[in-house]
Amino acid sequence: MTDETSPSKSHGRLTMRASLRPRDLMEDVVVRGAWVAQVITLLPEAFPGVLGASLTGRALGLGLWRLDTIDLRTFGLGKHRNVDDTPAGGGAGMVLRADVVDAALRAAGPGLPVVYLSPRGRRFDQAMARQWAAGPGVTLLCGRFEGVDQRVLDHHAVQEVSLGDFVLTGGELAAQAMLDATVRLLPGVLGNQASTEEESFSEGLLEHPHYTRPAEWQGRAIPAVLQSGNHAEIAKWRRAQAEAITAERRPDLWADFKG
Repeated sequence: MTDETSPSKSHGRLTMRASLRPRDLMEDVVVRGAWVAQVITLLPEAFPGVLGASLTGRALGLGLWRLDTIDLRTFGLGKHRNVDDTPAGGGAGMVLRADVVDAALRAAGPGLPVVYLSPRGRRFDQAMARQWAAGPGVTLLCGRFEGVDQRVLDHHAVQEVSLGDFVLTGGELAAQAMLDATVRLLPGVLGNQASTEEESFSEGLLEHPHYTRPAEWQGRAIPAVLQSGNHAEIAKWRRAQAEAITAERRPDLWADFKG
């Protein structure tokens, strides 16, 4: 796009035309109403990154979801496109300006929830990924430096979300992780959608162990119950393993589950 107020790059295909070619060779494929991710960032070249590989990349190419990057530098001020300034009250680092971020959010447009990736936000989890996947999409604001002027966050009622209790140099890696967790839940992205129903956090528990061939390796055998063919007993064993692992490794999750 050439308009400076429009997203700078779009990934995924948004139109469909009749073709007899196999789907993986089609040039202009889209699913109407595809889920949309908008990412406001100073590093648009970081995308799609890992999102362009494996299942999420295939789904992106098929138009099952769309990724737009909005270059925050485009909205910078002056000859050097400045996007930040010194913090009010003094202190180290720089803060992203409210007027610059406001212009980028306005260019992103309404209709999608806006999330600022921040270590002080609510921690991202599987429930949030499912909530995002059930909607039309999300706009992610990637912070840099010391953060974003609070006034623009308040003005646009931006939700703050954290990847975890640690600090990154910017929000781009967090954005990719959150989008990966969300996109894989979209219909058609995974080959077996039922797999999302048994994985960690789907029922408030960590996932049970997995095994495959060979039946014995380094003197360690696959648990006999998994080779019994008794699906009821297998389900019971997996549930018991999930509960035991959760209680041992994540007592916080176990307490919530029991509560």
